[in-house]
Amino acid sequence: MMSYQVALPVMYADHHVAEVRRILFEIPGVETIDASAAFQVAEIEYDPEKTSEEVLGQTLEQAGYLGALLTPTESGEPAVGRDATTYFRHSMAVETAGNDVSFGQEIISEGRPLWPCPGMGTGPTMDEGGPDNGG
Repeated sequence: MMSYQVALPVMYADHHVAEVRRILFEIPGVETIDASAAFQVAEIEYDPEKTSEEVLGQTLEQAGYLGALLTPTESGEPAVGRDATTYFRHSMAVETAGNDVSFGQEIISEGRPLWPCPGMGTGPTMDEGGPDNGG
Protein backbone atom coordinates (compact mmCIF):
# COMPACT_ATOMS: atom_id res chain seq x y z
CA MET A 1 0.00 0.00 0.00
CA MET A 2 1.09 3.52 -0.77
CA SER A 3 -0.14 6.70 0.89
CA TYR A 4 -0.92 9.98 -0.87
CA GLN A 5 -1.66 13.12 1.11
CA VAL A 6 -3.20 16.04 -0.78
CA ALA A 7 -4.35 19.52 0.20
CA LEU A 8 -7.90 20.24 -0.98
CA PRO A 9 -8.59 23.96 -0.43
CA VAL A 10 -12.12 23.71 -1.84
CA MET A 11 -13.14 20.90 0.55
CA TYR A 12 -14.56 23.17 3.25
CA ALA A 13 -17.69 21.31 4.42
CA ASP A 14 -18.83 17.79 5.29
CA HIS A 15 -20.74 17.34 2.04
CA HIS A 16 -17.43 17.89 0.23
CA VAL A 17 -15.82 15.13 2.30
CA ALA A 18 -18.62 12.77 1.29
CA GLU A 19 -18.23 13.70 -2.39
CA VAL A 20 -14.42 13.35 -2.33
CA ARG A 21 -14.77 9.91 -0.74
CA ARG A 22 -17.41 8.90 -3.31
CA ILE A 23 -15.37 9.88 -6.37
CA LEU A 24 -12.12 8.41 -5.03
CA PHE A 25 -13.66 5.08 -3.99
CA GLU A 26 -14.80 4.66 -7.63
CA ILE A 27 -11.12 4.33 -8.60
CA PRO A 28 -9.89 0.72 -8.51
CA GLY A 29 -7.11 0.27 -5.97
CA VAL A 30 -8.21 2.93 -3.48
CA GLU A 31 -8.35 1.22 -0.09
CA THR A 32 -8.89 3.91 2.58
CA ILE A 33 -9.56 7.64 2.61
CA ASP A 34 -9.17 9.90 5.62
CA ALA A 35 -10.51 13.33 4.71
CA SER A 36 -11.00 16.44 6.84
CA ALA A 37 -12.97 19.50 5.86
CA ALA A 38 -11.57 21.30 8.91
CA PHE A 39 -7.98 20.85 7.73
CA GLN A 40 -8.83 20.68 4.00
CA VAL A 41 -6.66 17.63 3.48
CA ALA A 42 -7.14 14.01 2.45
CA GLU A 43 -4.89 11.02 2.95
CA ILE A 44 -5.51 8.19 0.52
CA GLU A 45 -4.09 4.69 0.79
CA TYR A 46 -4.01 2.90 -2.53
CA ASP A 47 -2.56 -0.11 -4.33
CA PRO A 48 0.18 1.22 -6.66
CA GLU A 49 -0.39 -1.69 -9.04
CA LYS A 50 -3.96 -0.53 -9.70
CA THR A 51 -3.73 3.28 -9.60
CA SER A 52 -1.28 6.13 -9.06
CA GLU A 53 -0.97 9.56 -7.45
CA GLU A 54 -1.38 11.06 -10.93
CA VAL A 55 -4.75 9.37 -11.42
CA LEU A 56 -5.91 10.41 -7.95
CA GLY A 57 -4.78 14.00 -8.53
CA GLN A 58 -6.39 14.20 -11.98
CA THR A 59 -9.68 12.88 -10.57
CA LEU A 60 -9.67 15.52 -7.82
CA GLU A 61 -8.71 18.24 -10.32
CA GLN A 62 -11.55 17.31 -12.71
CA ALA A 63 -14.01 17.37 -9.80
CA GLY A 64 -12.86 20.90 -8.90
CA TYR A 65 -11.24 20.19 -5.53
CA LEU A 66 -7.70 21.33 -6.31
CA GLY A 67 -6.76 24.97 -6.65
CA ALA A 68 -8.15 28.02 -4.94
CA LEU A 69 -11.78 28.57 -4.01
CA LEU A 70 -13.06 31.17 -6.45
CA THR A 71 -15.69 33.48 -5.02
CA PRO A 72 -17.29 36.55 -6.54
CA THR A 73 -15.91 39.85 -5.27
CA GLU A 74 -17.23 43.37 -5.16
CA SER A 75 -16.70 45.15 -8.47
CA GLY A 76 -15.72 48.49 -6.97
CA GLU A 77 -18.22 50.18 -9.28
CA PRO A 78 -21.26 51.82 -7.73
CA ALA A 79 -24.66 50.52 -8.76
CA VAL A 80 -27.34 53.13 -9.37
CA GLY A 81 -30.91 52.21 -8.56
CA ARG A 82 -34.02 53.37 -10.42
CA ASP A 83 -34.51 56.02 -7.79
CA ALA A 84 -31.04 57.40 -8.69
CA THR A 85 -29.67 56.25 -5.34
CA THR A 86 -26.08 55.04 -5.51
CA TYR A 87 -25.30 51.71 -3.90
CA PHE A 88 -21.76 50.49 -3.42
CA ARG A 89 -22.54 46.83 -2.84
CA HIS A 90 -22.43 45.47 -6.35
CA SER A 91 -22.08 41.71 -6.38
CA MET A 92 -23.02 38.87 -8.71
CA ALA A 93 -26.48 38.87 -7.10
CA VAL A 94 -27.05 42.47 -8.18
CA GLU A 95 -26.07 41.69 -11.76
CA THR A 96 -28.29 38.62 -11.80
CA ALA A 97 -31.33 40.33 -10.29
CA GLY A 98 -30.93 43.66 -12.06
CA ASN A 99 -32.39 46.77 -10.46
CA ASP A 100 -35.50 45.10 -9.04
CA VAL A 101 -35.70 42.54 -6.31
CA SER A 102 -39.10 41.32 -5.18
CA PHE A 103 -40.76 38.07 -4.28
CA GLY A 104 -42.54 38.00 -7.64
CA GLN A 105 -39.47 38.54 -9.80
CA GLU A 106 -38.29 35.85 -12.16
CA ILE A 107 -34.53 35.56 -11.75
CA ILE A 108 -32.78 33.85 -14.63
CA SER A 109 -30.46 31.09 -13.43
CA GLU A 110 -27.14 30.50 -15.11
CA GLY A 111 -27.46 26.83 -14.20
CA ARG A 112 -25.00 27.05 -11.34
CA PRO A 113 -25.02 28.07 -7.69
CA LEU A 114 -23.93 31.62 -6.88
CA TRP A 115 -21.01 30.31 -4.81
CA PRO A 116 -18.88 27.61 -6.43
CA CYS A 117 -19.33 24.33 -4.63
CA PRO A 118 -17.84 21.17 -6.18
CA GLY A 119 -20.15 18.21 -5.92
CA MET A 120 -23.23 20.38 -5.57
CA GLY A 121 -25.24 21.47 -8.57
CA THR A 122 -28.38 23.50 -8.81
CA GLY A 123 -31.58 22.01 -7.48
CA PRO A 124 -34.67 21.29 -9.55
CA THR A 125 -36.89 24.19 -10.46
CA MET A 126 -40.54 24.28 -9.50
CA ASP A 127 -41.40 23.34 -13.09
CA GLU A 128 -39.23 20.22 -12.73
CA GLY A 129 -41.06 19.03 -9.62
CA GLY A 130 -38.97 20.68 -6.91
CA PRO A 131 -39.91 20.50 -3.22
CA ASP A 132 -42.44 23.31 -3.53
CA ASN A 133 -44.20 21.65 -6.45
CA GLY A 134 -44.86 18.12 -5.27
CA GLY A 135 -41.31 16.89 -5.95
